[in-house]
Amino acid sequence: MLSPAWQEVTNRLMSGNETETYLAQTLHMAAGVETYDTLARALLADKQILAWILRYTVAEFRDMSISDITACIGEDIVVGNTPIEPGLTNLGRVRETRTEDNVPGEGTIFFDIRFSAYPQKAGVKLLINMEAQKSSTLGDLHYHLENRIVFYLSRMISAQKNTEFWHSDYDSLKKVRSIWICMNRKKDGDSIEEIHLVRNTVFGRQGDPHTLDLVQGIIINIRIGENITVSSCALISMLEVLFSRRSVAEKKNILEKEYGIVMTMELEGRLNTMCNFSECIMEMALEQGLEQGELNCSRQSIFDLLEDLGDIPNDIHTRIQEEKNTQILRRWLKLAARSVSFDAFRESLNAALSNFN
Repeated sequence: MLSPAWQEVTNRLMSGNETETYLAQTLHMAAGVETYDTLARALLADKQILAWILRYTVAEFRDMSISDITACIGEDIVVGNTPIEPGLTNLGRVRETRTEDNVPGEGTIFFDIRFSAYPQKAGVKLLINMEAQKSSTLGDLHYHLENRIVFYLSRMISAQKNTEFWHSDYDSLKKVRSIWICMNRKKDGDSIEEIHLVRNTVFGRQGDPHTLDLVQGIIINIRIGENITVSSCALISMLEVLFSRRSVAEKKNILEKEYGIVMTMELEGRLNTMCNFSECIMEMALEQGLEQGELNCSRQSIFDLLEDLGDIPNDIHTRIQEEKNTQILRRWLKLAARSVSFDAFRESLNAALSNFN
């Protein structure tokens, strides 16, 4: 069942001019508990957007064109329902929704986006996870993001047992990449960071080194806000346009002309839905803010009048503070202006409530 707040957003979206197809898709994704994050994942899961991200973050795709990278992305893109549990993270097994090999006492966690990619020149298969993160700071998360990335990478490796390799054939392990898009950086905080394994010889001569590129975490830090300069990194500047507060028409124009992104019906629909969702949330927040401001103003006006009678008794103060009906507070304001004592005000309150009900 949809929450009252989400039902309000739904009603407003349905009253607009968007096609029912996109609204139905969005409401299905957002059923009950999902929010802006769901729509962000839907945008990121577009193959053109994925190709842009792969080109600037994964070495195997660095020298390829966006169109060629798009062709290398598998059809097994899964959004929002890939659990991080032993035996549950392999794409093939997810389709069967099997739940064996759970860790006792450990809850199921889900990847945002999961897919396979096949670089043409390398001739290999990569397993890729992508996450959209509103914040990356310790204060907001209450943990270090790097530790979570290592955990996700580890689960992507361990999940390959008996799916990508069998017995002790560890050289058949597929490379895994976990890419995190963090959206809370300040004006000069646009950056791309890598987390990977490093082999150091602490004693003796170094042996025959093996390339340690099996696991890699990537953090893409973008800035969301007004008056930010265009990033010198094309990927970051594209993502900042994608998630900016610009209008749909402006986003489409920039993405098509400056970044060569073909505006398919599906991608355009997702942009429209996200922008409408943002506008609805902002409109609701404004209305709620105005209503809350009126409530606070009415309460304070009552308190100011009653203070002329002396220290306001706790029961009267609590009763006024907890009242959330603006019409009732307006009546109480008139009563406070006429009352000559707190007892008289109490009696008037009770009488006014009886008449109101």
